[in-house]
Order: sequence, then structure tokens, then C-alpha cells
Amino acid sequence: MSARAYRYGSWSGGRDPLEPPYDVASALDSIGEQVLDGASPRQALRDLLRKGADGLRGLDDLRRQVAKRQRQARQKGQLDGTLQEVRELLEKALEAERRELFPDPSDAARMRELELDTLPTDTARAVQALKPYDWRSAQAREAYEQIDDLLRREVLDSQFKGMKQALQNASPQDVQAVKDMLADLNTMLEADARGEHTQEAFDRFMAEHGEFFPSSPETLEELVDDLARRAAAQQRLMDSLTPQQRQELGELMQGAMDLDLQAQMAQLGDLLRNARPDLPWGGRERMRGEQGMGMGDATTALEELADLDDLEAALGQDYPGASLDDVDEAAVQRALGRGAVDDVAALRRIERELLEQGYLVRDGQGRLELSPRAVRRVGATALRKVFSKLEAGGRGGHDVQDAGAAGETTGASRAWQFGDEQPLDVVRTVRNAVLRAGRSDTGVRLHVEDFEVVETERRTSAAVALLVDLSFSMELRGTWGTAKQTALALHSLVTTKYPQDSIEIIGFSDYAQVLTPERLAGLDAQRVQGTNFQHALVLAGRHLGKHPDSEPVVLVVTDGEPTAHLTRSGYAEFCWPPLPETLELTMAEVERVTRRGATINVFMLDDEPRLVEFVEHLAARNGGRVFSPDPDRLGEYVVSDYLRARRGRRGR
Repeated sequence: MSARAYRYGSWSGGRDPLEPPYDVASALDSIGEQVLDGASPRQALRDLLRKGADGLRGLDDLRRQVAKRQRQARQKGQLDGTLQEVRELLEKALEAERRELFPDPSDAARMRELELDTLPTDTARAVQALKPYDWRSAQAREAYEQIDDLLRREVLDSQFKGMKQALQNASPQDVQAVKDMLADLNTMLEADARGEHTQEAFDRFMAEHGEFFPSSPETLEELVDDLARRAAAQQRLMDSLTPQQRQELGELMQGAMDLDLQAQMAQLGDLLRNARPDLPWGGRERMRGEQGMGMGDATTALEELADLDDLEAALGQDYPGASLDDVDEAAVQRALGRGAVDDVAALRRIERELLEQGYLVRDGQGRLELSPRAVRRVGATALRKVFSKLEAGGRGGHDVQDAGAAGETTGASRAWQFGDEQPLDVVRTVRNAVLRAGRSDTGVRLHVEDFEVVETERRTSAAVALLVDLSFSMELRGTWGTAKQTALALHSLVTTKYPQDSIEIIGFSDYAQVLTPERLAGLDAQRVQGTNFQHALVLAGRHLGKHPDSEPVVLVVTDGEPTAHLTRSGYAEFCWPPLPETLELTMAEVERVTRRGATINVFMLDDEPRLVEFVEHLAARNGGRVFSPDPDRLGEYVVSDYLRARRGRRGR
């Protein structure tokens, strides 16, 4: 037996099934970059899905391809093709009849010519008027009879795709089979509307009439979906015609079908509309092609356009509660091919993996937020960005050198004392024993006085309050993203390198609020009026009060003067220019924070004269410093100032 021959080639069924899975950490880093620029996690994820990554096509690319298909669909032809074809058949019949009558000199021939000359100009009425006419020309009679046959087939094809070809030159028995199918279909849909439908009934229906449904639906739901989408497209076809065209075509359709067929088709339309009221059952479409399309072809074109419109909306993800699960893979494959289906599946997998691996979570209202795990990674990224701008000479830890119980080793050691918790310096301890006892064949015996411990740096603890302006002006000036990145970087630094310190991030606009890193990462600038510095200082004072033995550090990032304060009732009052009461209450809180031993350092992101005047007055009262950094270097300034300030007066 000869061995079987195999041929191998490049994979052509979509994305390579053996390619490594998409690195979800890279997706998280991309989202983190957007968050650090001021976006919310949902906006950042949406941007990632729109643009794609690492050779993966994003939603924007897929939407562009859908738009191209929409333009191509609109170039297929004009919607009044059936009317044009009926007019051509009518003109053909009249021309053939006149040729037959012309040689006949009788009065009867002249009367027939007069009857033809006085036909209504309206095509539908002319066709109807010729119903009782006794054609002399066989060619004319054949052309006229083709009109009814064409219209009947086009009407059925506009509802059941493929009927136009299937019923060409149909016999009365074929037409009766269509009527029987319609009657059974309507009966089944009525039973379904009453809740009495069964799968067995559907299977019997398909066994008897399956030849009319080449798509071979397996359930009534699939069948209804196909028929309803096509019926809705047929209605849009009629709506897209001019009023005159719509009237002519409607009359022609009625004239081409007997009363039984008309009733069955009308009943089917009502049942489908009731079954799928969510479909677009109206609206106008403008086609730009040159050739006319029959009703069936025009309905197919409009059905395709409706699918493309739905697909474009799903890929846009611009509606409330949007999710990639809304994208119909079958519609993607029909419109864009198998490769696009794989791209959508890959994008959906990124979204799912970010949720399943705990990087993204949903709040009580279904909004996406970064998890604590993700925020730690984003904060570390922000901190790396900040330190990349710091010069090596400015990175010092500013720690207090002493024989403390914690911190980095200094390289020195000292004799052990009772109560010491520092690690033993083993090498020096053994060396001391050898030097004390000298050379001995019995080994080295350790005495208490031989032990030495490693000296470490004793660090002071700090209570840090970072006050970040959330007012709308921060977004308008483009500084909100920088402020968010700075806050996350400082939080990451404090919680990782200085865990003995405590940090609280306080955001303030019309009111102030304590922000967790997760809340901050998902926060947008507040689109409200007011810079309530007073309320922010109240919360900062509470934080400092919880840590009385720590070095107090208050850092303020803002681009505007105080324009709001809390009234006695607890509500914020806004006014611009600021009320004297606003400034007085704010300075009173400055005094309280000052009495706690805290220095308030302000980082101004604008040089507005009123702001400059206020912060200079604050610095004079508190002893703090004022910085006017370039927004791109805000993180560098804040982190450096924290490292300097945390040493504090107690460490000097």
C-alpha cells in the first residue's frame, strides 16, 4: 500500500491557533498609561479595544471596514427596479399590440388603438385597466402576463429570499403550495404568540415546507428572526420610495395577488412585527447605484445594510451598558470574514481576562474600576516615571542615621546590648571570639561580650496629607492627568518604600473627599464649580491628628484660589471672586494645621494673580514653601519634597 500524501501550507482560517496568548499585563499597562493621563478605567479599556495592540485589529479598524461595506451596499442599485421592469414590460406589450393593429383598416382596430392611447399615465392604473383587454398580439399578451408573474414572485421574494427564481414559470400547483406554507406558518406563529408552540410542531412544519427555507433554521426563533429582519427591510424599502412610487408599487402588488394570498401575506407581516417589535420597521435609505433592483434584491440590500448598521453600532460601543458580548459573531463573519471574528474574540478575551484575573472590577452600578492589585501596578508605573526624571543626586532617602531597629544597614556594627533586636553580625562575632581566646584545638567558644549586631538606619515616620484639586479647571488646563499620576506615584512610594508612614489623598472641588487609590484611578475631574480648600484642610487635620507622633507633611496641588467654603449647615457655598468669609475660614484652617507642626507646601499649576497672592499669604502664615513647577515635572517636585519633608524637624 502506498503511503498517503499530505500537503501543508500556511494557516488561512483566521488567527494562528498556535500563537501565544495575548499578554494581559501589557493590556493593563496600556490601560494604566491612559489612567495616568487622566482617563477613567472604562475610557482606557475602551481606548485599548478601539485601537487594538500587538498586531490585533481594534474596533476602529473593524468599523472602518464595516463603513466600506456600507458604501458598497448603497452602490448596488436603485430601489425602484421592479417599477422600472413593470414599465418596460408594459411598454413592450403596448408596442407589440400597436404593431399588430396598425395594418388592420377596420374601425374595431381604431377603437382598440384609441383605448390604448387613453390609458392612465399611472403605471399601476394602466396595468389594472388592461386586465379585461383582449390582446390580439400573442407577443403582447405574453409580455403583459409576465407583469403579474413578476410582481407575484418579487413580492414573495421580498419576504422569502430565493422565491423569485423558485417560482419562475410556476404552475397553479406551485402557487397553491406557497399558500399552504403561508397558512401553516401563520397558524404556527399564532400558537407561539399564545404560548402553545412546541418544537415538534416546528419540526413537522419544516418537514413539509423546508424547501422554502434554504437557510434550514432549527428552531422557530431562528426562522422568525430571519423572516422578521427581511420583513422589516421590505418595509424600509417601501418607505424609501417616493410617495408616487410607493402608491404605484402597492397597487401593482395588490393586483398581482389574489385575495387569499394578499390576506396570508398581510397576516404574516402583522405576526412578524408583533414577534420582533425591536427591529427597525421604518425609515428611509438612499441608494446611489445606477441600475434598478427588483424588490427581492432591494430587500436583500436593505437587509444587509440593516445588519451593517447594527454591527457598526455594536462595534462603536457608544451606548449605555455596551459590551463586546453585544457583537454578533455571525454578523461579523457575514460582513468581514473569519479573520474579523477572531479579532473580536481576541478583544473579548482581553476584556474577560482583565476581569477574571482581578485587574478590573465592577462597582455597584456596573462601572469598571481598577482593582487594588491593578492600582499597585499603575502606581509603580507612575513612580518609575517620576524617578526617571529625578537626578541621581536628588534621590536620597533623608533618613535619620542611628542605631535604630529598622531600616537599611549602614555597614557598621556595635557590641550587643540587652534588648537589642538588630540582626547579629556573625562574621564580627566569630572574629571577636577568635581574637579573645587565641588558637585552640577545642574549637571556638562564644561569650556574651563577643556578640555584635548590625547597625541600621532608624527612620522617622511621617503622616502625609496630599491635597489634590479636582475642580473642572484642572481638566480644562490639561493638568488633571498629571495630578492623578503624581498622587498615585506618591502613594506607591509611601506604601512600598516607607510603610511606616501613613498617607491620605484628599481630593477637593466644591466639597473635599478622602480618596482611595482605586477611587482616584477611576475618577474624572469634577465638572462642578468651587475650590473648597477649607474643607480639604479640615480632612487633612483629622488625618494628622490620628498620627500625633509622626512628622506631619501637607502637600497641596492646585490651580486656583479658594472659591468655596462649608457653611454652618454643612453645605458648600461657592462664589467668585471669593467671599471674604471663604478666605477667612480657609486661613483659620491653615492656622490649625500649623499648630499641629505641619508645613504646608503648595504646588501651583497656574500663575493667576489671585492664586499667587493667596498662596504667598499662606506661606507667610504657615512657613511653608510655594512651587510653580512645569506640569510635566509636578511628580518630580512633589516626590522630592516629600522625601525632604519627611525627615522633618524631629530628624535634625
